[in-house]
Amino acid sequence: HVQLVESGGGSVQAGGSLRLSCTASGFRFAGSDWGWYRQGPGRKCEVVSRTTSDSSTNYAGSVKGRFTISQDVPKNLVYLQMNDLKPEDTAVYYCAAEGPSWDSDSCVNSEIGYWGQGTQVTVS
Repeated sequence: HVQLVESGGGSVQAGGSLRLSCTASGFRFAGSDWGWYRQGPGRKCEVVSRTTSDSSTNYAGSVKGRFTISQDVPKNLVYLQMNDLKPEDTAVYYCAAEGPSWDSDSCVNSEIGYWGQGTQVTVS
């Protein structure tokens, strides 16, 4: 049974920081692609950042230089460090294993990869 659980969301003021964590069980962590996605009200499911099995990383243009994705392989954890948060970063954030590398209509209804339940980030 594959399970991904996100944590670390919350409410912060603009300019603040949060670190999201995603823990995975029932899934081979090492050698997999991992990603953080987000979906705000009325918006598409956006690829925020992905790290692939060859350790390459990529970021959405809107978060580049502010967000950092990292992994702790022995602990089966994926992190998203978010600095200098802006109101437009407000969304539900999801982690996914082997998720898509493109934006889509819905994170919740994605048929690709394994997804967590999401964690809310609100920036005011």
